[in-house]
Amino acid sequence: MAAPAGWRQEGNLPVELTGFVGRTRLLASLRQRLQESRLITVTGIGGVGKSRMALRLAHQVRRRFRDGVWYVDLARLQDPAMVYHTITAALGIADQSPREGSDTLAEWLAEREILLILDTCEHLVDACARLTEDLLGTSPHLRILATSRRSLNAAGELTVAVPPLTVPGEDLSDDPFTNEAVELFGTRASAVVPDFTVDEDNIAAVAELCRRLDGIPLAIELAAVRLRTLSVEQILALLADRFSLLAGASRTALPRHQTLRAAIGWSHELCEPAERLLWARLSVFAGDFDLDAARQVCAGDALPADRILDVITGLVDKSVLLSFATPAGQRYRLIDTLRQYGGEWLDKLRETQDLRRRHRDHYLRLAELSEHSWSGPRQVHWFSRMRQEHDNVRVALDYCLSAPGEERVGLELLSALWFLWVACGFAREGVVYLERALKASPAPSRERCKALWVLAYIRSAQGDMAGALAAAEQCSTDAVRVGDSGAVLLATKMQGTAAMLQGDAKKATALLGVAIEFHRGGRELNPGLLPAIVELSMVLLAQGEFEEAETLLADCLQVCRERGELWLRSYAWYVTSLVHRETGRRDEALVACKEALRIKRRFHDVLGIVLCVDNLARLSLEAGEPERTATLLGAAQANWRTFGLPQFGSPFFTTEHEQCVKECKKLVGEDAYDEAYAAGARFSLGDLVEYALDDLDGLDDLPED
Repeated sequence: MAAPAGWRQEGNLPVELTGFVGRTRLLASLRQRLQESRLITVTGIGGVGKSRMALRLAHQVRRRFRDGVWYVDLARLQDPAMVYHTITAALGIADQSPREGSDTLAEWLAEREILLILDTCEHLVDACARLTEDLLGTSPHLRILATSRRSLNAAGELTVAVPPLTVPGEDLSDDPFTNEAVELFGTRASAVVPDFTVDEDNIAAVAELCRRLDGIPLAIELAAVRLRTLSVEQILALLADRFSLLAGASRTALPRHQTLRAAIGWSHELCEPAERLLWARLSVFAGDFDLDAARQVCAGDALPADRILDVITGLVDKSVLLSFATPAGQRYRLIDTLRQYGGEWLDKLRETQDLRRRHRDHYLRLAELSEHSWSGPRQVHWFSRMRQEHDNVRVALDYCLSAPGEERVGLELLSALWFLWVACGFAREGVVYLERALKASPAPSRERCKALWVLAYIRSAQGDMAGALAAAEQCSTDAVRVGDSGAVLLATKMQGTAAMLQGDAKKATALLGVAIEFHRGGRELNPGLLPAIVELSMVLLAQGEFEEAETLLADCLQVCRERGELWLRSYAWYVTSLVHRETGRRDEALVACKEALRIKRRFHDVLGIVLCVDNLARLSLEAGEPERTATLLGAAQANWRTFGLPQFGSPFFTTEHEQCVKECKKLVGEDAYDEAYAAGARFSLGDLVEYALDDLDGLDDLPED
């Protein structure tokens, strides 16, 4: 299976869904300025085309940047503290490290040649300014292109204003047929009515319409949609009426802001009542959403569930909603300006709090369903699905942490998504949310107990053993007080994990053994039984009890096959590879490690990947390939430092790593080692996986399960 999109070295630029019209000189100027300045903020009013301009520019210059052009949409983000996490998610970084977020991101960017696009910053100006200054100060090859309705006021910032399109009459020598506003209207109109053309019969009306709309692209595009049912002259007449109705509505708003609101409000009035209502209710979604979510959240009170699809279709036809296909089915999105407008109507309807709660409830149900299904045959589906819903999960969590009385539900939502934080690359974000939620809900409860052992799980993955133990011990104490025996056992398992990583084999064996006996035969494979089995097998391996470890791993793999579990199966293959290596079966060790990596490519599991690569480095050294060993060590260590504490800071892993480095340097010399190591350190995560698997292509895969 292909690597996740976030791993692509060329970046994550969205596809340009429509042709780009006009702005030739401005684009040329921006291309030149991007060579001269490392931070450019494109400013302008809403609807003027800032985001579209940035996207067009990015596609034009993407080949200049060795490590890609990366797009980050901040429009739906409400919490300034989440700016960093949104950027790391867009970059495809598995956010594991317990260090300060900006430090980790800066380290990842330090040697990369990247153009980073921060889209829609105006509501997060201070946070964006601080972060851009920090990143540019530590990443010499980084360039940032931001879009905002106002300047960031950051050091070194070059601000470029995007004006409305030129309209007929501004330049007396301008041919109205080649005017960029007229051209945009004609292009969008022909997409709506294929046989429409701007000609001698309608040029005067089209030109006047573009003038009335002040050359604002969003307003022009909304007007073009009306050609399905109206002529250009009728649109112009209705627009004039609309403006007369709005005259004097705001004496302080800029004329062009009035124009945009008028155009949106006019489109709003032309919607059916049900479409207006759904438009308002859909404004609670962040990012995109599917039909089921729209039905669950928005149906009711004059909008029955069986009508939602028809009403959505009407909004798509009117260009209010964007519709696009994904492997999981059709999804929909409100562009930010229209979402804000819908949110204002939702406030007027006094439905905002109710809809936010219904939105939260839907994603809580989805999170609980994904948790219950995680250890089954649709694990990859739920990995992809919950990453797709990440923006909506954030909005749901923000509601829980800001609305009085909702804190405990927030703990439920966070805990149900333990696999998102542990297995899908969002560890640090999970820690931030969990710590906030636990602080907001200090009284012992079952929900708090679960959140504590999830926090312990994440911290152990980060290599924060002290923090993991503190959370596990608090979980155990609270669980006894509230009578939650399941949480006591899971806290015991987390304490066993910490003991294993600290090298205390006796304590780890006892604690993990208790967890295994309790969970054996039960439904909760993760995070109870299977991790404990894999970790206990590692303890046995460290003690030289190879046969017992291999038997335990074979049983674990069999359980995984029966249940369709993949994520923990890859860890079982990894430890199996270690056992094979220690017992002199190098080829079998390579095949087992290949199987682990083959599975891990389906998940953004950086932790598991670097563990496998460390193992492959040792196997390469034993095979007499010290240069390749050094390259693998450099690639793995760079990712370890970025995503977590290298080798967890655990003697179980660090001792062997240090020995491997020492032997490798002895074989090739310091200079050759440093050169190969530096080459590996420049690998992206996708490059690392491909390079690691190249060595294994001559070996037969294990049979597909």
